[in-house]
Amino acid sequence: MQFNVEINGQKVIARRGETILNLLNRNGINVPTLCHLNGFIPTGSCRFCSVEVDGMTDLVPACSHQAEEWMKIQTHSPRVIKARRTILELILANHPEDCLYCGRSGKCELQILANELNIRERKYKTRNKNLQVDRNCPSIDRDPNKCVLCERCIRVCNETIGVSAIEVVGRGSSSSIGTSLNKGLNLKACVKCGQCIMVCPTGALYEKPTYSKVIEALSNPELYPVIQFSPTVAVSVAEETGIKSGKDVVNLLRKAMMNIGFKQAYDTSLGADLMIQEIAEELNHRIISKNTLPLFTSCCPSWVKYVKDLKPELQDRLATVKSPHLITGNVIKNYLLAKSGIPAEKVFSVSVMPCTSKKYEITLQQNIKDVDAVITTRELIRIIRFFGIDFSVLEPEPSYSSSTIRSSAGVLFGTAGGALEGIIRSFYYQVSGQEMTNYKILELRGMKGRKEYKLKIGKSVYGFASVSGLSNVKSLLDEIQSGRSDLHLVEVMVCPNGCINGGGQPFDASEKSIRSRIKMLYDTDEAEFIRVAHKNPLVNELYDQWLGKPGSEKSNQFLHTDLSN
Repeated sequence: MQFNVEINGQKVIARRGETILNLLNRNGINVPTLCHLNGFIPTGSCRFCSVEVDGMTDLVPACSHQAEEWMKIQTHSPRVIKARRTILELILANHPEDCLYCGRSGKCELQILANELNIRERKYKTRNKNLQVDRNCPSIDRDPNKCVLCERCIRVCNETIGVSAIEVVGRGSSSSIGTSLNKGLNLKACVKCGQCIMVCPTGALYEKPTYSKVIEALSNPELYPVIQFSPTVAVSVAEETGIKSGKDVVNLLRKAMMNIGFKQAYDTSLGADLMIQEIAEELNHRIISKNTLPLFTSCCPSWVKYVKDLKPELQDRLATVKSPHLITGNVIKNYLLAKSGIPAEKVFSVSVMPCTSKKYEITLQQNIKDVDAVITTRELIRIIRFFGIDFSVLEPEPSYSSSTIRSSAGVLFGTAGGALEGIIRSFYYQVSGQEMTNYKILELRGMKGRKEYKLKIGKSVYGFASVSGLSNVKSLLDEIQSGRSDLHLVEVMVCPNGCINGGGQPFDASEKSIRSRIKMLYDTDEAEFIRVAHKNPLVNELYDQWLGKPGSEKSNQFLHTDLSN
């Protein structure tokens, strides 16, 4: 049912049951919010979105109050603006004044609101909190002094990720956002995904910085710095730096990295292609030997951590293959550069990931590391701007080397369902000896949190499932533990929609921009000449001249990991 509502003197059509905030947004009118998250039940706790409604004594929170037929709404009346200014001035009363060097400066919602409301001085002064900054986690730093108690991080951690690593500590004016027993984020419950960072409106949560370490390595004549980046990163860099549609983003980014000072720039899709081969072989072996099924993917380190720490009974179902960036780092050090006589210990290998948990993952390495430093997409963009790289005049780096060859199956790892689609293409070939007639698997595409697909090869039917957003895994695990036996392989991505929406990606990503990123990956898949991992000539060279074959002793030595670590 529809009805008329008046907003700022203009009549608009409202829908029965929708909130005032939704009505405003549909009509291109934005009001500020701090506590609100799209897709979550509104709490109305921050009151920034309050509007004035004729006939009502108090201001009304737009996020939690439904539109009604008789309403005449004012979104920016003097009373509303005064209330918003007062709320913000009270928040700023004990907020740190370190905007010049805060990592969130320019993207801080508090800073943006202060600018919009023309707040230029601190009106109220209170005693600073002086709470201890939590730097114990290898992926995420937490500064409770900058927290505004919006509770967004708690809601995402509880409802989307489902691990409840963050909670309200204390009561009343002494309350703050903390962790269980105040032990910091480096605890078992936290899976290091960084989704809390993505919703934090201030600099209270941010990735563990590796920026300076990389800059130092570029200036060290004793090191041979190399870099790899995920196709997901290339898509996001294009979005942030204004690279025009149709430009060769990957080779532009490679050229930028060479101009910055890296000796070589690689595509993480190489590691994804190798992972596809190894998982397809591992799955086939489990099916033939009637081993425990389903097999779960291991490309998401947050998922692996969740299993090892919180669901150890599933550990024997995890694929033992390393994640794509570690595989790529290993191949770079132990094969590609070794052929040129460059010793592995002199190589400083950097991977650019859309993810914060990769920072945690490399701390688990032993001996010579596959990857020496991980930076997020956000950190890479900072480095690009620091070095003054202008993509509008940059020419793409020519692909002279076979080490730049990839398959589009590896590119698809960036989106939920994409890794599974790439694995199925090679699994079909391994089992049947033939190529699939249609590589596109529509059942595994889209933004649903859980997708399933059945594949028939001869008389056998194989079941596959893709799950993103860790909270969505729990119902599937319940089904499996209750006896469901028609699934053979399950892909799990902790972040909703996969790495394309990872905790290291640019801030302020709307659903529209996430859809656009996903589309770019699928468009790349359609345009690539090589669309299956087993036809990547570099992958075949690696097996022929170095690794032997998928699942071999040497493949296990270099491409797999001991999950007990």
